[in-house]
Amino acid sequence: MHPSMILIDLDGTLVDSVPDLAYCVDAMMARLGRPPHGEAKVRNWVGNGVERLVRRALIGQLEGEPDEADFQVAYPIFLELYRDNTSQRSQLFPGIRDGLDWLKAAGYRLGCVTNKAAQFTEPLLRDLGVRDYFEIVISGDTLPRSKPDPLPLLHAAAHFGAEPAQALMIGDSISDVKAARAAGFTIFCMSYGYNHGQDIRDYHPDAVLDALTEVKRLLAGAP
Repeated sequence: MHPSMILIDLDGTLVDSVPDLAYCVDAMMARLGRPPHGEAKVRNWVGNGVERLVRRALIGQLEGEPDEADFQVAYPIFLELYRDNTSQRSQLFPGIRDGLDWLKAAGYRLGCVTNKAAQFTEPLLRDLGVRDYFEIVISGDTLPRSKPDPLPLLHAAAHFGAEPAQALMIGDSISDVKAARAAGFTIFCMSYGYNHGQDIRDYHPDAVLDALTEVKRLLAGAP
């Protein structure tokens, strides 16, 4: 395929943001007088925005809801911590910059679509030196609905003047697959991302990549 536009997810696709998120979760728990969870647990909880992450941290599991009063105390603490630790420990995954360079050189128009709030998305992209690759950035609070709803993808397609059938989403989670399918996009997924401990292949994306550099082979037929 030769897509007229490509949207790329942020956390778990471009950036390994778990080290910062886990640091903030554990610091929040300490302030609340509760034991830490550690990075391994937090890695299975990320992918649906920081509000959902805080709720999961408070109950120590993926599904369920904490006491709302507890959440109202904890959430501002996490936001304060994460504002100061958005990109202190986060890093681009291997092959990301080379993959982005190839996509830009090949003339593809790129956008970033994430469920992370804009106040964290923009600094993270800038601090890691990849903001300028993207013509549009749609964060989790840019529109009334976020992934897995198709609205962010369709909004980006309208921005680029692209037909969904000629558009590609690159993500890492079931949320990305659901959004892409609902929007009529092709969907490629990274094998290493944040999918709550499940193999992304179980959700049948159109392709699974071990590194973004593999997109060259799929789009251009190059070895």
